[in-house]
Amino acid sequence: MKILVAVKRVVDHNVRIRVRPDGSGVETQGVRMSMNPFCKHAVEAAVQLAETGQADEIVVVSIGPKPANDVILTALAMGAHRGILIETDQALETLAIAKLLARVVDEEKPDLVLLGKQAVDDDSNHVGQMLAALTDRPQATFASEITLDEGALTVTREVDYGRETLALPLPAIVTADLRLNIPRNAALPMVMKARSKPLAVRPAAEFGVDLAPRLKVEKISPPPERVAGSRVGSVSELAAIIAADIDAMEAI
Repeated sequence: MKILVAVKRVVDHNVRIRVRPDGSGVETQGVRMSMNPFCKHAVEAAVQLAETGQADEIVVVSIGPKPANDVILTALAMGAHRGILIETDQALETLAIAKLLARVVDEEKPDLVLLGKQAVDDDSNHVGQMLAALTDRPQATFASEITLDEGALTVTREVDYGRETLALPLPAIVTADLRLNIPRNAALPMVMKARSKPLAVRPAAEFGVDLAPRLKVEKISPPPERVAGSRVGSVSELAAIIAADIDAMEAI
């Protein structure tokens, strides 16, 4: 079985996000970048299937500028077999990303495609669903458990009212939730070995996909600063403040 895993390079989740002074977007220059956390769970799921003999090859694909090689190398160090970078300096919308991935799916013909359920930079939660529609494959989103038995995939997914278990025929698309597993930290020997694994760099223009944006972002602004708290001298004083706030809200 071949597994294709799509990963995204984002601002590291430990970094405080800063908006550019001109409001054109989030500052990424000189900022630590890393693999999107949800994507890392997707890679771990693929590696675990390979370790149990249920997958023969794991191909990792990322879309972005040349520095996005680092997230592919991270996936290779975790246990993936080869990587593909679709290189572009253009900021792509989710539909364009899904179309590019659909072309890769057509070429690679994987039995299973794994993605993070969303990226922490835009939280769109679009690509997996769009890719399933473009490739006409069954999908399971927000996966917290994946099992494979005799060519049939069983996925437990997180939903608003609890958990839902789905049975999917292969080939299929699955997006990973944080509850799916605990991603491994690759040891130094695996990191060094990853640099010798195949990594193909292909320009996005090679795929013949219309990458023109459909949306225009007018402005991005940070949320308002949180108002500092204050101390009160007694419970009765606190109760009086709460009562006054309730009265003010009711008067609106």
